Amino acid sequence: MDYRTLGNSGASVSELTLGTMTFGAEADEPTSHTLLDAFVAAGGTLVDTADVYSAGVSEQIIGRWLAARPTDAAQVVLATKGRFPMGTGPNDVGLSRRHLAAALDASLTRLGVEHVDLYQMHAWDHLTPIDETLRFLDDAVSAGKIGYYGFSNYLGWQVTKAVGRAAALGFAPPVTLQPQYNLLVRDIEHEVVPASLDAGIGLLPWSPLAGGWLSGKYTRDEAPTGATRLGEDPTRGMEAWEARNADDRTWAVLDAVASIAAAHDASASQVSLAWLLRQPAVTSVILGARSVGQLEDNLGASDVAVALTDDEVARLSAASAPRVDDYPYGAAGVAQRDRKLVGGR
Repeated sequence: MDYRTLGNSGASVSELTLGTMTFGAEADEPTSHTLLDAFVAAGGTLVDTADVYSAGVSEQIIGRWLAARPTDAAQVVLATKGRFPMGTGPNDVGLSRRHLAAALDASLTRLGVEHVDLYQMHAWDHLTPIDETLRFLDDAVSAGKIGYYGFSNYLGWQVTKAVGRAAALGFAPPVTLQPQYNLLVRDIEHEVVPASLDAGIGLLPWSPLAGGWLSGKYTRDEAPTGATRLGEDPTRGMEAWEARNADDRTWAVLDAVASIAAAHDASASQVSLAWLLRQPAVTSVILGARSVGQLEDNLGASDVAVALTDDEVARLSAASAPRVDDYPYGAAGVAQRDRKLVGGR
């Protein structure tokens, strides 16, 4: 396992993160604790959760694991999120000072800690002034309740606005952003990735295997069934499979992944995760394993990322290139923004 700094902070984290959205839902407590044990044993340090994961149960499961394993807990970089509803009241949602103060304290209680390393705003809130949210976060840093803060699911302009306002107000800067990002979902490269690179913010991609598509478990001619994310939801799963299945780009990507995986005696999941690890701005990729077997396979992506050649990374990038219209991201827009020095210097 390799380590990287957490965005523009000085904290080191593992390049793979254990995501815990399944804890308390698809994974019971003993299974969840086994996953945490295996992750830490492999050198993993960054553990990501949120208050809404299983309505707080994920945080409680992690809290009991931390209490039972103080030596391992000392090495964990703990991240959680707030923003979405945890109650039915009008102030039980959003990024207001009122809601975040209650949400953070509740998360700390469920986790059984006095401090989390990374507190993330789970989504933008257009009703709350950004200055109010940033002031709360800066106060939480000063109070020792959080070490750093970041965002999730923000657009490029939202990242830039938040970074600019934090700097103007003299507040602690954000260090991370959690977006959906994978070989099949790359539209964030238009605005979100450049905004994050400009600000020195590290990306923590979620859904790195595109709901299982990039693990190679789905085929062109056979609809998903059984213990797969699409197979377990026959109605919506079939609709999602049909839409993705009809897109030739999907199969161009999967064919490239399968070919490169065979060349490295690796799994499709490992190659897909390895491509993400080679992308600019990515700090750590969030794994959402259901079983120890899945987790151990995914952890092998670290070695594959080192083994991939530049040509193989380029091949995956070409097969998965996001489609763009002519403007502003197509050739005409690129040409408008281009500038060359006279004489080529």
